[in-house]
Amino acid sequence: MIQRPTTPPRLYRALRDQLGSVRRVYLRSNRIVRHDDFAQAGETVLLLHGFFQTRQVWQVMEDRLRADGFGVFSFDLGGLFWRLNNRSIDEQARMIGDKLEGIAQRYDLQRFHVVGHSMGGLIARTYIQHHGGDRRVKSLVTLGTPHHGTPTAAIGVWLMAGGILSANPWQMIPYSRFMRGLNRDVFPANIPLTSVYSTADLICPARFSRLQPRQGEDHLQNRQVKGIGHTALTYDPGVYVIVRSALEQASALWAERQGRD
Repeated sequence: MIQRPTTPPRLYRALRDQLGSVRRVYLRSNRIVRHDDFAQAGETVLLLHGFFQTRQVWQVMEDRLRADGFGVFSFDLGGLFWRLNNRSIDEQARMIGDKLEGIAQRYDLQRFHVVGHSMGGLIARTYIQHHGGDRRVKSLVTLGTPHHGTPTAAIGVWLMAGGILSANPWQMIPYSRFMRGLNRDVFPANIPLTSVYSTADLICPARFSRLQPRQGEDHLQNRQVKGIGHTALTYDPGVYVIVRSALEQASALWAERQGRD
């Protein structure tokens, strides 16, 4: 009798770690188990996923955060086939800003943290820098986010029929007008920003995720990890420890500031 291998081939595992599980991320509905108690926790975290993925990519991260006492919520960003995120970064930042104001009023949620994966980090930065998010956000942690664009966005341009289906791959091309504008503007000094990136990330190579703080921008931090694929950054246990530590430090800093006021 021929026994089938019990583990996926190495190539499949590598693709899954870079792009995510087809079954768990792309084929599943964008609907998740909704928890309405997120604003009741001491610290609340908004999770934003990236290009052509769904919020199912956050399932492991959300479970871990909730187990550690954080309130967690995320958005259905919609897009192609009503689930695959392909809307422009600016459009999504404006949409999120409008939704968050409604949520803040409904749940009396004044401030929260944001964790963004890949393009989700750019959406968060755009929201904070250009759409009033500096009044709501305590801290931002990005995972594999192309803070300076990424060469693989060219593949996204091709997938989006040269920009007909979506403009956001063009926005993520290195040195695009969008990327130049985002990095020209100063990120608010009162909001800690931590970029977590991997030397094994093929979708967003490390040098494109690394922040380049100006003199005195101590609130911008880089955390490098090794051997972790692009999508695996959302569920790797070691990365989670970094994320949790960044959230805890930002929470402590915010509490200290409040105590001085």
